[in-house]
Amino acid sequence: MNQEVTDYIAAVNDSWKVEVSERLRELVHSTIPGVAERLQYKKPHFLKNGKYAAVISISKTAVSFTIFNATGLDWPQPLFEGPPERKTIKITAGQQVDYDALASLLKQASEGL
Repeated sequence: MNQEVTDYIAAVNDSWKVEVSERLRELVHSTIPGVAERLQYKKPHFLKNGKYAAVISISKTAVSFTIFNATGLDWPQPLFEGPPERKTIKITAGQQVDYDALASLLKQASEGL
């Protein structure tokens, strides 16, 4: 794990955002063996074989999780938005998140990387 990513998440003000971000980070590492992470464009990016697999982005009202290489997968509507090649879910305070479903989608999307 990258210390810059750890520090980035730890510096977030809202505890729920820290919790969601840490859970997403763990999800990525448990779903994609050998995934690399780095802080890029002030956001945690996760790479498989040097290609983007996912990104966590924290805003004032949400934690966004983007999955790359998403073309051709069945995405639950209206939870995900974005173009066919990448899909983003915006998680807000108190929202119930199906992390198992996210892991399944991430696994499918990252298999081709």
